[in-house]
Amino acid sequence: MSIEFPDPKIIQTNGINMEVFEQGEGYPVILAHGFPELAFSWRFQIPVLADAGYRAIAPNQRGYGETDKPEPVEAYDIRHLCGDMAGLMDTLGLEKAIFIGHDWGGPVVWNMPLLYPDRVAGVVGMSVPFSPRGDVDPITVYEQRFGPEHYIVHFNRQPGVADAAFASDPKRFFNNLFRQRRARVERATRPPTERPSFNVSLMNTFSMTEPRGEPLMSEEELDMFVAAFSKGGFTGPINWYRNITRNWETSADLPQRIDIPCAMVYGAYDIVPQGRDISQYVPNLESITLECGHWIQQEKPDEVNAFLLDWLKHNVPS
Repeated sequence: MSIEFPDPKIIQTNGINMEVFEQGEGYPVILAHGFPELAFSWRFQIPVLADAGYRAIAPNQRGYGETDKPEPVEAYDIRHLCGDMAGLMDTLGLEKAIFIGHDWGGPVVWNMPLLYPDRVAGVVGMSVPFSPRGDVDPITVYEQRFGPEHYIVHFNRQPGVADAAFASDPKRFFNNLFRQRRARVERATRPPTERPSFNVSLMNTFSMTEPRGEPLMSEEELDMFVAAFSKGGFTGPINWYRNITRNWETSADLPQRIDIPCAMVYGAYDIVPQGRDISQYVPNLESITLECGHWIQQEKPDEVNAFLLDWLKHNVPS
């Protein structure tokens, strides 16, 4: 199988070199990947958006691919991540854009209108909804609720351990992680209203000898992720998690309301909880739930693309 993907270019943004892939002309749509992914995760969306008359722009965010990987942990906080996106727009000469983010890309795109309100025309999140700031450090909450082996807690309390483990065998890590639990399988093993638990240990996922679920992608596609992380490692991407407390501490002054057009795409069998009703924080919100797990845009590309094109048609500024 031949994988068609735009050629990369390196741009300067926010003090780093960023690897960027883009295709098409028209209103800019910036795609923010999650952990542990790449701009390549949007391979099914980029050509469709371009064919529909949009300028699809997918960066490898800091710590990923050929984008720079600063050493300080604090270089991966949300202000740096959003600053990278604003700098990307400056370099490309873009005044405003629609932002679409999956997984960790979600917090990035949800924080863009809070930090750069004049640069964002709309936001689409996948898997991770907008989360209004709470009264307690989120890491403390995760630790109390799920214990020390929950992957987010483990990343913070045992620095370097997961990084080294995953880097010792990236092929095994991705082969175990990138699996899709078909809806028919989930319904056969649990009530249809019960979602998978968020109490996840990625160290356990890495250690599995017989991974559950069907492969999400071909070997050729999987090798794109394996090659990138074999070269770049996991520390930069995991450092995003090590800034959750810092992000919470530095966000007290930010507004907690987004009034521009927004959308959410959920996976019915995603481990990430949908959480509370966010309509008071994001009043102009459209949402859809697809019969899939966490890797939404890769598991259900046709359904995701149809939703995005319809939403963009009604919400891109004229």
